[in-house]
Formats: sequence, C-alpha cells, structure tokens
Amino acid sequence: MKFTDEHLQLRRTVHEFVDKEINPHVEAWEAAGAFPAHEVFKKAGRLGLLGVNKPEAYGGMGLDYSYQMVVTEALGTCRCGSIPMALGVQTDMATPALARWGSDELRREFLAPAIAGEVVASIAVSEVSGGSDVAAIKTTARRDGGDYVINGSKMWITNAAQADWLCLLVNTSDGAPHKNKTLVVVPARLPGVQIGAKIDKLGMRASDTCPIFFEDVRVPQRHRIGEEGMGFMMQMVQFQEERLCGAIGAMRGMDRLIDATIAYCRERHTFGQPLIDNQVVHFRFAELKTEVEALRSLCYRAVEDYVGGADVTMWASMAKLKAGRLAREVADSCLQYWGGMGFTWDNPAARSYRDSRLLSIGGGADEIMLGIIAKLMGILPGKKKKSG
Repeated sequence: MKFTDEHLQLRRTVHEFVDKEINPHVEAWEAAGAFPAHEVFKKAGRLGLLGVNKPEAYGGMGLDYSYQMVVTEALGTCRCGSIPMALGVQTDMATPALARWGSDELRREFLAPAIAGEVVASIAVSEVSGGSDVAAIKTTARRDGGDYVINGSKMWITNAAQADWLCLLVNTSDGAPHKNKTLVVVPARLPGVQIGAKIDKLGMRASDTCPIFFEDVRVPQRHRIGEEGMGFMMQMVQFQEERLCGAIGAMRGMDRLIDATIAYCRERHTFGQPLIDNQVVHFRFAELKTEVEALRSLCYRAVEDYVGGADVTMWASMAKLKAGRLAREVADSCLQYWGGMGFTWDNPAARSYRDSRLLSIGGGADEIMLGIIAKLMGILPGKKKKSG
C-alpha cells in the first residue's frame, strides 16, 4: 500500500481529532458508560471524517476506500475501543448500502446528515435468534398501502440509545431466507419503536448497546434501500466493509498496547534488571509485533483489491478472524507483563483485554469467518471452490 500526501494529511487530521476531542474524555466516558455521540459525531463531520468514501453529492469526499482505511486505522490511537466502534458503525456498517443502492431522495434525507454528523445511525441486523446467522432473523415488514408495518426485535445494537435512524434488515416475504430480506431505513423515534435499557457489557464500556423492539411500526416504502428481497445480498456486501473496519481498527490499538507495555517493562525491575532485558520478554514482543505487521499486510492487500473492484469476502473474513484472535493474544500477553497492575480495571492492558474480545463475536463470529473461508476454499461438504 503506497500512501499519498493526501492519505498522510488525513491521518494527521484524525490523530489531532483523537488527541483533542476524544482521549481527554475517555476516562469519564468509560466511567459513565456512554459518550455524547451527537457532539462527537458533529465534530467528526465538520472534519469530513464521516464521509471520506461517500458520494460528494451528499457531502462526502468521494475518495476510494483506502482513505477510509486510513481514518479507521488512525482512530486506533483512541485510548478505548468504544468510540472508534461507534464511529465505525456510522461509516462502515449503517451507511454503505444506503450510499450504494439508496434512492436519491433517501440519500438526501438520511445519508447526507449522517455524513455531516448531524445524526447518529445504527445497523440493526442481529436478533436473539439470529446473530451471526443472518438468514435466521424473524423481524418482519408487511406491505400496507404505501407503508411497511414492522414487527419484531433486534439485539446488541450499537449506538441504539442515541440513534436517530436505523439501517434495519427485515423479512418482507415468506420466501427463501436468502431472497426474502430487505434493508429499510427506520427513524428511531417513530411510534412503536422502543429502545430497551442499555446492556451492561464486559468491554466497550463507553459505547451504548441496547435491544430494540418494533410493534406495528409504520415506515413509508420509499425508505426501502434498493429492491425488495435484495437485503441479504446487500448486507453481505455491507459486511465486507464492516469486517475490514473491525480488523483495520484493531491494528493501531495493538501497536499502542505493545509500545506501552515495552515502556513499562523498561521501568519495571525484577531480580536486579529491567524486565525487558529477559530474553523471553523481548522475544515475545518481537513475535507480537511481527504478527501485527502480518495482519496489517493482509488488511492492506484486502483494501487494495476492494478499491480495485474485487469481491474481498475471503480476505475480509481472514483479516477479521486473525484480528480478533491476535487482539486477544496481544492483550493477554501484555497484561501478563504488567503483573498485578494488569489485573486492575483502568490498566490499558486490562481495557484492551475487555474491549478486544468483542471482535471475535460482533459482525460475524470466528466460526462464521471460518465457515466462509472454508466455503470459498471449496472444502465444505458439497461446495466447490469459487473460481477467480
């Protein structure tokens, strides 16, 4: 991946944004269990950070995905995972399908303010009965005149407590599970939409996550993204950016934790010498750094292919699988070298240990990634390797 001056300037802009607008407040937001999303998103929107690869006609920069990758990676300088995840929902999870397949009217109404940071968006796919198994969702939308009437529920919805609208996956017919789904934009304050209580999570403490319930919610059919019945396909495409976002977003956080732990090991003395001087310790850091750089190369390759128009389901799935597992390994290894300090709540290794665990669950669990990879390799029973 070769970075232009524009890439580098964008990276500097994100670093300055994080240093000024996020990191000074992380401890307070983590303790509160939430952050002021509208305030933060508005500031990010003013800098153009919420529409880097979105169409210029709706306020975006119109750049390719490599620039969005730079933003996502640079957000890893945040001292927690909550804020980058919330921003990633806005840029890489709730809006890609809308930007690509939404009508002009729908994009003016919902995409443009999301890019400007005037609203907060959520992606609402997971349900109690269908998290990683997207085909198993049960929420329905039936036609009634010019409306859809929506009933059902969603679970584990990031940004839900502050969301202005939802990119909602629903069943619009009783047909085959891969052909009966539709993506619909649903304003979060409509009658019949109930946002449940915030979930008390292990990690990502500053990011609000809630269940959402729908009872006879009426939405105009013009809120449909693209054609009816194409929602499963659109969500699978949207997952490519979501999974790349997860993997890319984890890399700088791992770098940051490794660097902080090295610094601590230089200062911490055991048996008359700095801890870092033990071969088992500095060799372990060398191994971890090598693994992070290997992941970075995989992510950069995936992004280059994606920018070139390729289907990167294989690479995105591999990157997310590797990132989730490596983030756990890095956090666990670094926590060990902090000793008793690592077992305290506010220690950076402890926070990373909690926050990073989600990466192997959200956006498709590790087992789903393995199934996708195996399918594309042609080694699932009854499956042939995809050509190309």
